[in-house]
Amino acid sequence: MLKPLAIAALLASVTSAALAEPPDQPKYGRSGTPEEQKACAKDVSRYCQTVMNDSDLAILSCLKQVRPKISKACDAVLLSHGQ
Repeated sequence: MLKPLAIAALLASVTSAALAEPPDQPKYGRSGTPEEQKACAKDVSRYCQTVMNDSDLAILSCLKQVRPKISKACDAVLLSHGQ
C-alpha cells in the first residue's frame, strides 16, 4: 500500500504535467516545412478535422484515406515524401 506522502508526490507530478500543456494545443509538433504545411492545411481542416490534433501519422493516414479528394498541392507533398 502506498504511503500518503508517496500518493501526494505522484498526484503532484501528474497534475503539474497536465497543467504544463494547454488542452487546446496539439500534443505533437508538426513535421514538414511551412510551405508543405500550408499546402495541406485546407485539406486537413476539411477532411481530417477529427484527427488534426493527433499525431502526424494519424493525419497522414487520414489524408491517404481521402486522397482522391485532396488538393494537387497536398498530394505533391505526400508524393515528395514517398507516400
